[in-house]
Amino acid sequence: MASEGEANAFVASEGKKPRHKGKHDKPKPWDDDPNIDRWKIEKFDPSWNEGGMLEVSSFSTLFPQYREKYLQEAWSIVKGALKEFGVACELNLVEGSMTVSTTRKTRDPYIIVKAKELIKLLSRSVPAPQAIKILNDEMSCDIIKISSIIRNKERFVKRRERLLGPNLSTLKAIEILTGCYILVQGNTVAAMGSWKGLKQVRRVVEDCIKNIKHPVYHIKELLIKRELAKNPALAHESWDRFLPKFKKKNVKQKKPITKEKKPYTPFPPPQQPSKIDLELESGEYFMSDKKKSAKKWQEKLEKQSEKAEENKRKREAAFIPPKEDTAVPYGSAKSTNDNNEIADMTKSLKKKAKEFRNNEAQKNVKLESYVASNEESRSKKKHKASKSK
Repeated sequence: MASEGEANAFVASEGKKPRHKGKHDKPKPWDDDPNIDRWKIEKFDPSWNEGGMLEVSSFSTLFPQYREKYLQEAWSIVKGALKEFGVACELNLVEGSMTVSTTRKTRDPYIIVKAKELIKLLSRSVPAPQAIKILNDEMSCDIIKISSIIRNKERFVKRRERLLGPNLSTLKAIEILTGCYILVQGNTVAAMGSWKGLKQVRRVVEDCIKNIKHPVYHIKELLIKRELAKNPALAHESWDRFLPKFKKKNVKQKKPITKEKKPYTPFPPPQQPSKIDLELESGEYFMSDKKKSAKKWQEKLEKQSEKAEENKRKREAAFIPPKEDTAVPYGSAKSTNDNNEIADMTKSLKKKAKEFRNNEAQKNVKLESYVASNEESRSKKKHKASKSK
């Protein structure tokens, strides 16, 4: 028996239209209309649901205690925003919960889901004016739980700070490139924006907390993609060749200190001697109680005396003068060299002066002897002359 596909192929070959299996599976005139945007979300018209809701739907969520004061102040704004869509809201401070529910005036069936997301964002510390924007059809939200990704608290805190960056610069860059509002609070990351932007934010956050890729590299990729999107020629091409490829570098970690395992022996360790065994060895076991107490007292006195001597030595050590440094610093060494040079110069000058004085003295002696010899010769001549007369 021929299959249905073969039968359709045979019919088509004869020039007849192939028979479709479904009753309504026929080509429509608007299927190929280029003016129709199938991705456009039309704004809800209350005339589409004039009868309202048949049943009451309600959602509630808990909020932390530190949000109580702010929610009390901002609840009037939240209540007024939900009243426009016919949704009732209640703030229970006793239980610490927020509740939203549909009323007879509610027309949009999906608005209760949006209201549920609104109270979730308020509990995660998103400001009320920002959280109210979730009621618009174009706006969506995503609350990413990051505490369950990593167990080590220190690593978790470091990686969360890495996501924020210095002065929240990294977070602001991600917000600008994705077009989303991001708030990192405690163990969660709340994001608001388009579906495309939320998908990018989730990828960046998870890669950062898992230590797969640094947020800065994601920012570089998003910048390149934004520039490539402006070129219509690359709309139907792969962008992999333009995107940077980052290799992960393995950083060497400190090896944990492990104790050396002793070689295994099947025999148990030798039994340690008991207190009685030690007393038997030293002979204390056979001593009387009086002698034992006297011995203990003596040991105590010896320990006290040793301790007192040690304390005395410590006290006296403060009064012992420190030893002078024999090592001469550079400046003082230079000055001593200069002093030595001056001393050598003075010695040489003194030596020269002494030699000069000795030479002068010798000259004086020669002159005196010469003068004395002249005077003697003159006196002799005069004496001879007197004799001859």
